[in-house]
Amino acid sequence: MTLSMARFPQIYLYGPIDADAPQRFESLVSSGRIKPGSDIYLNSPGGSVEAGIALGRLFRQGSMVTHLGTPRPPKQSLYVNRSALCEGACAYAYLGGLYRWAVSGSDRIGFPTYPAQQTPVPVAAYLKDMAIDLGALTATSAGSAPSTGASSDPTAWLNGDQMIAKGLANNGRQNLIATYKYGQGTPSLELKQADRNGEHEISFLCKPSGAELTTYDTIGAVRAKHIVARELRSYFELNQQETLPQQAGATAVDQSVVLHRIYPLSRLPQLASAQAMGAWVRDRTGIRYGFAFEVAGVRKVLSDFYNACTLATQQHS
Repeated sequence: MTLSMARFPQIYLYGPIDADAPQRFESLVSSGRIKPGSDIYLNSPGGSVEAGIALGRLFRQGSMVTHLGTPRPPKQSLYVNRSALCEGACAYAYLGGLYRWAVSGSDRIGFPTYPAQQTPVPVAAYLKDMAIDLGALTATSAGSAPSTGASSDPTAWLNGDQMIAKGLANNGRQNLIATYKYGQGTPSLELKQADRNGEHEISFLCKPSGAELTTYDTIGAVRAKHIVARELRSYFELNQQETLPQQAGATAVDQSVVLHRIYPLSRLPQLASAQAMGAWVRDRTGIRYGFAFEVAGVRKVLSDFYNACTLATQQHS
C-alpha cells in the first residue's frame, strides 16, 4: 500500500487477495492511516472471493472510491508497466466503492459471471447490498468469455462504456433522482444527485407568474461562503447555455450555495426536452463553481411536470 496526499488520500492495493487482506486493511482504517472517502486503486489478479467481498464491504462502509491503477514507479525503474488488472475477487472488491470509476486506457477488469439462478448465495447477497443488479453479471447478459485464471467460471471483460451501462461504474456520481408532485393544485419538480463533491438539487414550483426555480449546491459551509464571496455572476444552465444570469444572485445558506430565479413559463418546452441542466457561480477570475445534471434519462418526469404546469397555469388565466 502506498499513501500519497492529493485532493483525497490515495491508497494503492496490489497483488493477490489473500484471506487476511480484509483484516490488514481494517487495521489501517482503525489506526487512521486510511481515511474515510479515500481513493482506492486496485491492481490484482484475484484471490479469495470471500476476502474480496469483505474488502468491498469495508470500502462501502468507509464511503471509499474505487479505481484501477498502479503506483508511480521509482525514478530508477527500468521497466514501467502502467496497466492495471483487476479480476475475480478484485472485481468484487471494486464493486464496494461508493463511487466507482470505469476502466480506461489499457487497464482491464474481469467480473465473474454465473448462469442465471446459479449465483452463489454470498455473492448474490453482496451484490444486493451494494445495489448492483445481479442480472448485469449473469453469463448471458455480461457477454462473458472463458476465464484466464484458475476458476472454471466465465469472466466478463468489460470496457468503460459497458461498465457504466450496466451500473457497475458511476464515475463519481450516484443516480439522478427525479420527483414530480402535484399538491393542492400546484405541480412541482425536484431533481437530486449526490457526487464526489457534495449533494446537488434543482427544484421548480409552478406558479401563474412563472416557475419558481431554486438550486442547492451543498458542499460545506466554509466552501459555500467562499464561493459566494468571490461571485461575479451566477446563472442557471440549460443544455450548456447560460440562462437567467444575475450579478450577486447567489447566497450561502447553511451548507449550500443557493440560487433563486423565476423561470418563464414560455420556456417550459425547452425544459421538458432538455438534455442537461445545472447551476453555476462564476468568479472574477473566470473560474466557475457548481454542478450539472444529465437529464435525458428522466425525460418522462420532466414532461409530466411541463404538462401539469401548462394545464395549471391555463386554468388560472
